[in-house]
Amino acid sequence: MIYLDYAAATPMDPMVQETMQPYFAEKFYNPSATYMAAIEVRRDLEAARAKVACIMGARPSEIIFTAGGTEANNLVIRGVMGQFPEGNMIVSAIEHESVLKTAHHYECKEAPVDAKGIIVLSDLLKVIDDQTVLVSVMYANNEVGSIQPIHELGQAIEMIRRERMRAGNDLPLYLHTDAAQAAAYLDVHAARLGADFITLNGGKIYGPKQFGVLFAKAGVRFSPQILGGGQERGYRSGTENVAGAIGFAKALEFVQKRRRAEVERLQSLQKLFIDLLEEKISGVIVNGSLKHRLPNNVHITLPGTDNERILIQLDEAGILCAAGSACSASNEEPSHVLRAMGISEADAQSSLRFSMGRQTTEDDIRKTVAALASLLYT
Repeated sequence: MIYLDYAAATPMDPMVQETMQPYFAEKFYNPSATYMAAIEVRRDLEAARAKVACIMGARPSEIIFTAGGTEANNLVIRGVMGQFPEGNMIVSAIEHESVLKTAHHYECKEAPVDAKGIIVLSDLLKVIDDQTVLVSVMYANNEVGSIQPIHELGQAIEMIRRERMRAGNDLPLYLHTDAAQAAAYLDVHAARLGADFITLNGGKIYGPKQFGVLFAKAGVRFSPQILGGGQERGYRSGTENVAGAIGFAKALEFVQKRRRAEVERLQSLQKLFIDLLEEKISGVIVNGSLKHRLPNNVHITLPGTDNERILIQLDEAGILCAAGSACSASNEEPSHVLRAMGISEADAQSSLRFSMGRQTTEDDIRKTVAALASLLYT
């Protein structure tokens, strides 16, 4: 079997699984309990938080553990907009559904992207007004892999903040970036990014599924969405998932340490993949930016084909890929990401996403292109 859907889910790293194992059995204690065994588990939990914070260039108190990226995105959007009901927010047109669907419960404007899937920074800045309190732009897109200029956006937002202060407008303006797809390949240091909120997801970095992190910069104001015992500094009540925290910290450490070497390896495979596609398949279109793109992503359109039929045929051949975001796979509507890039409905329904990962080899790529060509020409 050739697995090419790492953007949907990554297999857990065996070392991550090993570090988590004790917390399912002998270290099962509730970290809020007061006896020594539980206090030791609490120390382990806080050590994991400190490790994540160190990697992100943050304080441990700025790291909130959640049950995945979707919850983290909901927490920041609902939390900020609930705190400032008079405000509005801006999102890019290609955000993950957990951002778009949550944002549209509030006064929200969408900023466009260009044909490569990159935000048009000048257009986004034009729609920020005196009542805008939150801008949410993903770091790297989950469908076409386009990498957004978050650092430049952060700098521009900081200038707007200063102008507001001079004008006597004390309404905050926060920048959130969903970095779920980016953490294995890009720098997630909070200060270098210039974001006030950053979402990470364990299931995308060879860590535990249903575990996420929200970085929330000191001093930001937002409301909790899950109430109860006051865990996670009151922002996310509920008994902590200690095994998940331990595993997430180890997974993030691993991917960030290996990041540069893995990016170089995957960029080589990505180039081979695209070169072979263009050589073997007439009329293939590679969607998205070739320059500002995740190294593991190859997104193509095969005009005139039915992507669902091809997916089934590839599956039968032992090749697993996707037609778009796994989170909206049951939705028969064309991808909102491709529509935002100006791709027609017909071409959107003729598109496939291949996302590579740690186990992908050159042989996998050659076999995949050969199988795809065989399906199309026989």
